[in-house]
Amino acid sequence: MKKAIVSVTNDLVTDQRVDKTAECLRQLGLQVTLVGRIRKGSLPLEKRSYDTRRMCLFFGKGAFFYAEYNIRLFFYLLFHKSSLLVSNDLDTLLPNYLIHRIKRIPIVYDTHEYFTGVPELMGRPFVQHIWKKIEKWIFPRLQTVITVNDSIAGLYRQEYGNHLFVVRNIPANRHIQTVVTRRELSLPSDRYIVLLQGAGINIQRGAEEAIEAMQYLDHTILLIIGGGDVMALLPGIVSELHLEDKVFFLPKQPFERLFHYTRCADIGITLDKDTNINYRFSLPNKLFDYIHAGLPILASPLPEIKKIIGHYQIGMTIESHDPRHIAERMHIMLTDTALRKTWKENLKKAATELNWDQEQKILVEIFRHYA
Repeated sequence: MKKAIVSVTNDLVTDQRVDKTAECLRQLGLQVTLVGRIRKGSLPLEKRSYDTRRMCLFFGKGAFFYAEYNIRLFFYLLFHKSSLLVSNDLDTLLPNYLIHRIKRIPIVYDTHEYFTGVPELMGRPFVQHIWKKIEKWIFPRLQTVITVNDSIAGLYRQEYGNHLFVVRNIPANRHIQTVVTRRELSLPSDRYIVLLQGAGINIQRGAEEAIEAMQYLDHTILLIIGGGDVMALLPGIVSELHLEDKVFFLPKQPFERLFHYTRCADIGITLDKDTNINYRFSLPNKLFDYIHAGLPILASPLPEIKKIIGHYQIGMTIESHDPRHIAERMHIMLTDTALRKTWKENLKKAATELNWDQEQKILVEIFRHYA
């Protein structure tokens, strides 16, 4: 049986994209190993239909982490047989490409974002320069590249000339056997729930303003589920504004459990700011998670997100990140019964069209050549 090794730098628990990629490969008849890392506090992995390998590293972040992970990944790939390498994002590309050249193994590169434009690199020109040098050396030499939306595909095509396949972060259809209630999730049944979820709740993604908006709303809570570099700062804002009874936090959740929380909310929000090229053209997983859970969406008017909301008429966009304005939009979305009825009907249609059964056809065509 042919074997594929899929690699990523996260802990595998909440990354729906790599899970779907690995499952697609498995369904095509390949033996799949998904490689990542385990961190202090990482959730245990639920049983998967493919093999997983999480490396325990000495360094947890920064340059030493990336150096250690890339070296460890290089030797893992060197000493494990494979007939296909699938590299996810630029921080795994170098060892995959080197093994591709050394062992003459096909490589597929899946870039989940415009990596060198992430805000974490904006104030670090030297680090950004290193990543860009790696990308410039390897990217034009790649035959098969996948990304998450048309805007990012256009940026890379303009820069390097490659043709890119677009596979959006759309969830699979979920057939829920058991309906979990708010009471079972310890959520209030007598208040509206505004939900912000995601594995990358970082700076410039609107979480601070969403919390501040809660000052102007009654009978409403903000539920924030996930992780990111701004999470440590958010409880301080809650405390300063005395919003402890209005804002609640939960850590990252496994896929299926997270979906139960999502279904119990009233609206979902995604408020990324247009402060860098990566956020400008983002099309986050949570947008599609909200759609499949039937949640009307309040979002920033970023091109890819606005296109989805406008086409299907499933929510509203904000005009600014002023907390009072955000609160006004939230109030309309929570209380206008006619709009909510329209959105709910439109969300059903959107969910039938924006589903993984349709989207994965692109991946199947790509990977069929290696099966």
